[in-house]
Amino acid sequence: MQKTIIVGSRNSQLALTQTNYIIELLQKHFPATVFSVKPIKTEGDKILDVPLAKIGGKGLFVKEIEQALLSKEIDFAVHSMKDVPTVIVEGLTLAAMTERAEPRDCYIAKDGRTGLFESPQGAIIGTSSLRRSAQLLHLRPDLQIVPIRGNVNTRFRKLAETELDGIMLAYAGVYRLGWAERVTEIIDMEKSLPAVGQGALGIEVREDDKEILAMMATINDPNTYTAVTAERAFLRQLEGGCQVPIGAFCQLIGDELVLKGMVASLDGKTVLRDQIRGSFREASMLGNKLAEMLLERGAAELLLQARQEYDAHD
Repeated sequence: MQKTIIVGSRNSQLALTQTNYIIELLQKHFPATVFSVKPIKTEGDKILDVPLAKIGGKGLFVKEIEQALLSKEIDFAVHSMKDVPTVIVEGLTLAAMTERAEPRDCYIAKDGRTGLFESPQGAIIGTSSLRRSAQLLHLRPDLQIVPIRGNVNTRFRKLAETELDGIMLAYAGVYRLGWAERVTEIIDMEKSLPAVGQGALGIEVREDDKEILAMMATINDPNTYTAVTAERAFLRQLEGGCQVPIGAFCQLIGDELVLKGMVASLDGKTVLRDQIRGSFREASMLGNKLAEMLLERGAAELLLQARQEYDAHD
């Protein structure tokens, strides 16, 4: 009798598209295996009228899925890595990450033509990310930033129906949904460093499930896994979440990892950036070291200030 493997996913169009992509990759290696998707509504999907930072940050999009994994309702889960907390729940592990898609942020203008940094004085830009808004305000303090939540479809609708001049999103999600032609501009990393893990998909499994672990090894991309590991170590060392503006991006250049990191004030007036190079085998150490470099330059004060300011506006 054929065994059916149950795959857990957030119940959104993007998450289900990403999950089906992972299943397609696995089917190439295991054509006889039957995969069944179990959509799971997470707390972050239920609360759409409050900024993420107000309701607890990253774990909001994975907690219910991880519970389903621990209770063996599902065999593995597919996540956007930028949603996954840096500390994994006991009993679970990140078994694989597939080859990363375009990691940069993008801008969609209402008129479809005007670039983000060519927007008129005082233009109204929608984004759910403190990281994006801080970096944007650093370069264009005249812009008005409006919090905007919901799935990609909802954000496009809000762009069309409200006073917004444009919205900022992760390009990877827009691309995976087949809407790349709607992108006005892909933002250079020197202007907007991405979220940790942005563009990467990760597979979470029970750490004692040898069969599923072996299966996931067939689709793991070592370069992506190592790069995102460095970024996550950087974020973990800073003890950052959705409440503070932190960005990072790591890539393999030649035989070295190059990790860039950023910490900013909420208003964007102060942005600390730095980078570090090192061995492919020292990903976590590089992340920790880069975090320490920024902490020595004043990142701790910025992070504390950002949390206090955000709490004060609650």
